[in-house]
Amino acid sequence: MESEQIKTILEKEGITSEITCPQAFAISERYGVSKLDIATYCNSNNVKIRGCQLGCFK
Repeated sequence: MESEQIKTILEKEGITSEITCPQAFAISERYGVSKLDIATYCNSNNVKIRGCQLGCFK
């Protein structure tokens, strides 16, 4: 998925600078975005991922 699409989804969900792992998993399911795409976007755009359950995100 394109970076702009992920940015739009995160903004729609009210996420701009920080996301929790459960939020990322829920967004992945809700919008059909891969967890890896979310992680890549967050890592590239200084969106901190907090509370990771499995160590999937940096």
